[in-house]
Amino acid sequence: MPMDLNKVMLIGNLTRDPEIRSTASGQPVASFTVVTNLVWTDQTGQRQEKAEFHNVVAWKRLADICRQYLHKGSKVYVEGRLQTRDWVAQDNTKRYRTEVIADNIIMLDRAGGTTGPFTPPPSEGEESELPTESIPENPEEEEIKIEDIPF
Repeated sequence: MPMDLNKVMLIGNLTRDPEIRSTASGQPVASFTVVTNLVWTDQTGQRQEKAEFHNVVAWKRLADICRQYLHKGSKVYVEGRLQTRDWVAQDNTKRYRTEVIADNIIMLDRAGGTTGPFTPPPSEGEESELPTESIPENPEEEEIKIEDIPF
C-alpha cells in the first residue's frame, strides 16, 4: 500500500506584514512570506549564507490570528503542506506559485516575557498555562476552490 506525505515545518521571520483578503464567500485568507537562512562553512573555511523565501497562506480563523498578531520581522513556526497553483498571466504565459498552506502557526517572539498568543495544544496528559488556538486539519466547512483565492 503506497503512503504519501506532504508536510512542511519552517522556523523563520516574516518579510512583511501579512496581507489579508476575503474570498467572495467572505472567508478570510492571509498571505505572507517567511525567510529561512541556511548558514554553513565552505571547503575554504569561509562562512556562507543563503536565504530561502517561502510563500505562506493561512485560511479562516488562522488568517484572523495572523492579522491580529503577526507583523514584519515576527519569528514564527509554520506547519502545513505544499501546494502549487497555476494560472495564465495577462501576457498569456502560464505561471506557477508554490505555497505553504498553513495548518498551524506558533509565534516564537517573546513579548513581555511570554510566548505568543497561539501555540499547539498540549500533549495528552500535559497541562498548558498558555492560551492556545487550534485549527482543525480537516474543517467540516466547504472546500476552498482555487478560483476563490483573491490573489
